[in-house]
Amino acid sequence: MAAPAEETSVGVIVPQTVHFDEPLALDSGRVLPGYTLAYETYGTLNADASNAILVCHALSGNHHAAGYHHAGERKPGWWEACIGPGKPLDTNRFFVVCSNNLGGCHGSTGPTSIDPETGELYGADFPLVTVRDWVRSQARLADHLGVARWAAVAGGSLGGMQAMQWAIDQPERLRHAVVIAAAPRLSAQNIAFNEVARQAIRSDPDFQDGRYAATGDRPRTGLMLARMLGHITYLSEAAMGEKFGRERRDTRGGYHYNYDVEFEVESYLRYQGESFVDRFDANTYLLMTRALDYFDPAAATDGDLSVALSGVTAPFFVASFTSDWRFPPAASHEIVRALLDTDKRVSYAEIRANHGHDAFLMPVPRYREVFSTYMQRIAEEVGV
Repeated sequence: MAAPAEETSVGVIVPQTVHFDEPLALDSGRVLPGYTLAYETYGTLNADASNAILVCHALSGNHHAAGYHHAGERKPGWWEACIGPGKPLDTNRFFVVCSNNLGGCHGSTGPTSIDPETGELYGADFPLVTVRDWVRSQARLADHLGVARWAAVAGGSLGGMQAMQWAIDQPERLRHAVVIAAAPRLSAQNIAFNEVARQAIRSDPDFQDGRYAATGDRPRTGLMLARMLGHITYLSEAAMGEKFGRERRDTRGGYHYNYDVEFEVESYLRYQGESFVDRFDANTYLLMTRALDYFDPAAATDGDLSVALSGVTAPFFVASFTSDWRFPPAASHEIVRALLDTDKRVSYAEIRANHGHDAFLMPVPRYREVFSTYMQRIAEEVGV
């Protein structure tokens, strides 16, 4: 029998921030004179700092990966299914760290921060960042926390891409890479989805070339549409059918013959879009999608992923989900094949689940089982 939720939660968490004064050179050629990272930690760092896990978030995530910010909060962190006592990232054993990516809008330096050179909000002037830039910024966070080598770097979706980049760029600083529901690069279709989302935001009259903060406006409609589009891609057709079908909001009569909400799925998408605009920044959404587009480690090796991964030393755990059409199992197969081509150590699990891409966030029993088994091996390796 599963333990009660309150017994497997990390409880109330206080977010932290750290500021780095040393300039950070970015792949774009721009330089940030300094930056702040917001982060949360769960569990206790052991004496030799060998039990630390870095969790990297996806496109619309942030540093609040588990627990609650106050006792009455209804919704926990985004990876509550996997972080906490007795869960795959067991906080009775591991010290788990999650930071808000540079360019984010939840406490880390980004478009909603003040540009120290002008005294004004960065807004649209905040530089584009890449997954490699995030790894460099997170490495300084590791230094700040006294972690010379992560027991693992883990994440799903864009978070999994960061774990892969860590293994490439900082091979001596992680023992294991956990790459879940990710891909070695975006497909043309995925880039197309991102472009439609960006154009929805940029074509909103309230976007004002990204300088909407000066007038107090926000491109609410554009950001709402971008989020609605994203949600469609995160769910499988089977999951949407099971959850909504063709159920109508008003079952008492016939169609209304207008463009108001008639179907439950319409209501769901509008709710997701409308609630998102109150907690996310449009400029951040733009740069996060661009970072996704730019991720392609094999681009530096003439498209050969096995060569791009030839220098990694960390064993990989790679997992995919059968109904994920955004980052399908074939994308994970490519990562696994590239690792095997150069005799790297890799474990792979393909999980049958109908949730679509969002399955990596869900407490799918088989997923949690194989994830826990792999993390158990890491715990034994580091002696916790």
